[in-house]
Order: sequence, then C-alpha cells, then structure tokens
Amino acid sequence: MIGRVLILALAVWGMAAAAAPVRIKDLVEFDGVRGNDLVGYGLVVGLNGTGDGLRNAPFTEEIMTNILERLGVNVGGEEFRPKNVAAVLVTAELPPFARAGSRIDVTVSAIGDATSLLGGTLVMTPLNAADGQIYAVSQGTVIAGGAVAEGDAARVTQGVPTAGAIPAGARVEREIDFDFTTLAQIRLALRTPDFTTAGRIEHAINATLERGVAVMLDAGTVLVDIAATHAASPAHAIGRIENIRVEPERRARVVVDQRSGTIVMGSDVRISRVAVSQGGLTLRVEEAPIAIQPNPFAPGETVVVPRTNVAIEEEAGTGLAEVPEGTSLSQVVAGLNALGVAPRDMIDILKSIKAAGALHADFIVQ
Repeated sequence: MIGRVLILALAVWGMAAAAAPVRIKDLVEFDGVRGNDLVGYGLVVGLNGTGDGLRNAPFTEEIMTNILERLGVNVGGEEFRPKNVAAVLVTAELPPFARAGSRIDVTVSAIGDATSLLGGTLVMTPLNAADGQIYAVSQGTVIAGGAVAEGDAARVTQGVPTAGAIPAGARVEREIDFDFTTLAQIRLALRTPDFTTAGRIEHAINATLERGVAVMLDAGTVLVDIAATHAASPAHAIGRIENIRVEPERRARVVVDQRSGTIVMGSDVRISRVAVSQGGLTLRVEEAPIAIQPNPFAPGETVVVPRTNVAIEEEAGTGLAEVPEGTSLSQVVAGLNALGVAPRDMIDILKSIKAAGALHADFIVQ
C-alpha cells in the first residue's frame, strides 16, 4: 500500500489564486462545428493463423464469401476453413468541414474469436454514418497495440492484440451537407455550464467586438449575432471570437483515486468547523488444530482437537482533532499526511467529512 497520498492542488496551498485567462475556443463548442461517428463491418486478412474459427464465427465466412464473389470468384457450395481472416468492426470520426479526398484515422476491433490482428490487412470497408449513407472507405495495414508469445505449455499476451488502428486509413468520399456561410446566429455551448463563466464570455465578446453582439441565454449557452459583428463571413467572426481570453469560474471539486491514492482538489475547496478522529480495529482468528493419537498397539482412533486463537486489536488513532472554520482542504490533507495516514484511511476521512456536511465541494471517487 502506498504510504503517502499524492496531492495535486490547483493553487498554492492556503492561498486562493485566480484562474489564468483561457481562450474561448477552449471553453465552448461552436454550434454546427462538430464531428460525426462512422462505423463499418469488414474483414482483416493475412493473419498468421490467429484469425476467427469459422465454426464459432459463421459471419466471417459469410462476408468472405461476399467479397470473393464481388471479385468474380465463385465459392458457392465450397467448404473452406482458413485461419488467417477475422471479422472486425471499423470505427472512425468524420471531422467537421472534412472534404472529399481527405484522409482520417480508423480503429479496427475484432468481433469474433480471433486471438490477434498483428500483421493483418483490412480489406476495403465502407463506413456509414447514422443516416445509413457511406461517407468514407477504409483500407490498409492494421497496427495492433499488443503482442502474443506462446509455446507448447504456456502463452503470454501483452496489451490488446485484438484491436488496432490504421493512421489515415480511410478516405472521405462524401461531405456533410452543411453550409456554414448561411448562419445568421451561432450558439456557443459551454463544455462545463456555469452562469458566471457564460456571463464573462458575453461581456468579453461585447467588449471586444460591439455591444449587443453576444447574449447569455443560460448557464451553458451564449448566442452570437453574426450580422452585428460586421464580419465578412461567419468564419471570420468565429475566428475573432475564439481567441478572446476569458477567466473561467470553476466549481469547488475534490477527485480521489482510491487505487493510486491520488487526491486532486481546487483552491476553492473549504471545510467548516469539524472534529475528526481516526483509528483502526483489527480482528485476528488463527486455527491451530492438534491431532491426538492412541498409544502404539492400543485400541482407539486418532482424534483432531480444534484450537482457535481469537484476538481483537485496536490501533492507536490520530485522536480527536478540531479543524477550524475556513481551513482549506489542502491544509487538512497535508496534516493527515504528516501523521502517516494511509491512502484508504485518508479517503475514508474525506468521505466522512463530506457526509457530515463540512466539506463544501463536489466529492468524486474513481
């Protein structure tokens, strides 16, 4: 177990520091500027005997038959059991404003009982969007992210060899039907909705461009009137807006990772007056049975007599400590660290402080 808890504070301990200004493009999503998910069903060939077992994956044989027939090879009624092919799902994201002929990355994942895609080649696979239309076609050599080594009596697998990627492995064949130049207004959607941040974005845009250009609709939306910006096009207006810097407001939040003993917190986290006491209780049960045998050549049977030792030990706790009003959480965690409190105990203490209503922040346990 890790002896100390790693603390990642977002400001200097005990000091409330102002957040650094951030570009608007890093805080919001522009309405209409978004990607689209693509998916396809294809076949990887050229595997070194690590493909699908066709008895367990009949869909692999079906798609292989369809591909061969499209290539003019008649395999009707034939029975073949190759071990170097695998059925896969191909996924990709069509980025905004992607044009026909541009290339995008794809991810390839086995869906049958193939053990590895190392060294395989994806056969031409159409990629469909949610509307059922084909927007890209993928083909290329799969770069798998794992390795497999095996012998007669042992097998070692590192990583995930049944999934891989093809950089620039798909070519865009159809463009998204969206005319950005016709927009009269555009909404800025905050990635983390907050009334204060939305108000600051509205004020910064109006101060930089012209008063009345931006209007805050709610905590997650700011509406921008493109015509009022007097820009040559919506693209020019967005180019000016996205580089305006705003100081975002963040909610007080504590994130703990119980596996690694990491605690991440912001400088705005505060604790009300509370008393904390921590200790441990250990219950130990030991079985030490004794076998009793009769004397040599004497009548009788061997008897096993149970012997059990039970003990309860209570470890010395940290005592009852009072935390004054307005103390930052980083100071509390630093004090618990100095006492040598284990990570699990540290997280349990923070949970208890939150349950007592003294921790004024969102508490997230991963």
